[in-house]
Amino acid sequence: MIEQEAHGLAGPGAVRATSDWRRRYAYALVATDLLVLIWVIFGTQIAWFGLTSSDVEISGRFNGFALSYSTMSVLIVVAWMLLLGIFGTRSYRVLGTGTQEYRLIADSSIRLFGIVAIVAFLFKVDFARGYILIAFPLGVVVLLFSRWMWRQWLGVKRAQGEYSSRVLLVGSEESTTYLAKELARSPSAGYLVVGACIPDGSVAGYLKDTSIPCFISIDRLDEAMASTGADTVVIASSESLSAEKIREISWGLEPGRQHLVVAPSLTDIGGPRIHTRPVAGLPLIHVETPRYTGSKQFTKRAFDIAASLMLILVLSPLLVIIILTVRLTSSGPVLFRQERVGINGSRFFMLKFRSMVTNAEDLLDQLRAQHHDKGNPVLFKMENDPRVTPIGRVLRRFSLDELPQLFNVLRGNMSLVGPRPPLEREVDQYDPHVHRRFLVKPGITGLWQVSGRSNLSWEDTVRLDLYYVENWSITGDIHILWRTARAVIGRNGAY
Repeated sequence: MIEQEAHGLAGPGAVRATSDWRRRYAYALVATDLLVLIWVIFGTQIAWFGLTSSDVEISGRFNGFALSYSTMSVLIVVAWMLLLGIFGTRSYRVLGTGTQEYRLIADSSIRLFGIVAIVAFLFKVDFARGYILIAFPLGVVVLLFSRWMWRQWLGVKRAQGEYSSRVLLVGSEESTTYLAKELARSPSAGYLVVGACIPDGSVAGYLKDTSIPCFISIDRLDEAMASTGADTVVIASSESLSAEKIREISWGLEPGRQHLVVAPSLTDIGGPRIHTRPVAGLPLIHVETPRYTGSKQFTKRAFDIAASLMLILVLSPLLVIIILTVRLTSSGPVLFRQERVGINGSRFFMLKFRSMVTNAEDLLDQLRAQHHDKGNPVLFKMENDPRVTPIGRVLRRFSLDELPQLFNVLRGNMSLVGPRPPLEREVDQYDPHVHRRFLVKPGITGLWQVSGRSNLSWEDTVRLDLYYVENWSITGDIHILWRTARAVIGRNGAY
């Protein structure tokens, strides 16, 4: 039996431990959801009616019948808790990563609001409108915040190798190695790879460049799972596995405790674009092609205009302070205008507060020759760039130099969220597939900025930008804007 590292359990006990953490975590969510709803519903009742007792009047065929608001509050809390459970908001499959957990909470809450409205109409229940209109939106917001707090805690635990599914990968050496590395990049997803089974090779010992133990006998998969403590089998590739063999693997797993996951050969595809349709026993995966026109494009533009106008108004005092500070602390113009490449290859002038000396472009070639970039062959980034002025260093640290791009957004050259707008000399170095970045407008912020900023390699920057281009949505944009605020406060990778 292969010994496991200290961060995980081995053997059947690990499977039981996995089930235990799922159960404990679900119970903890039940407890906090209940506390949140009691606090919101009864808090709204007290705020609206005070501590005095009030009744809900019911007319129609139940004329004369009345319920106290305290009883109604209890019924709403119970119904809300039931719908949160029915919609699977506490299922381990939606916890830790992605937006599905939040969507399910919103969906179940909207359904409850609809049910209450229908019941009130059918039975002529005379609710106080303020009580309902405050309690439901506030309940959703506080529930989402509570789950977000739990997600932060869960992310820390999963980074330590706890509260995760213990995964045994099955497939070719290439596919299992790739998937192991990708899962290791996202520990918050909750998949801890503890072993790999490569039935079509002679690999033994450990997976390449990892400490993950390997097995070569698919017929002894149960022993491999027992020795590694795995509770989840992930089929990384099926070239060497027949449909019958995969079915046998599924039948051999312990119901409720062990799980089967099949990873298709699709990468960088957003969840909303994927739909599974069973046909004659075959789980066909439909992948929607991305759309760059129509209602989604109109909605994105409307959101850009409204949000940029609001931000300009709110931040106008800060903009004035920055203008005066740049003017008084260094010679030269306040704004830096630079030609960039935008949507469909169009050119436009991007605005920034000037954070460098006026001859910064003339010094660029000299600095490139010193090999001070961060291993990125296309984007020149230097942690202690001598061209940056003292006030410019502060502006860059908090990304305040990017604020004038709000006016680019208003003019329609840019979007709030999108790929980074490149220089023409950078575009000249692009591989053909990278030009897909120009299918959408460039953004002030984007997926790569909130995933490491200047610390990312060029390959990771391209991968994240293309993922955004293929899968963008308004919900995703709002999530990226939220993560941008956190990244700016954290100041990680900003220079």
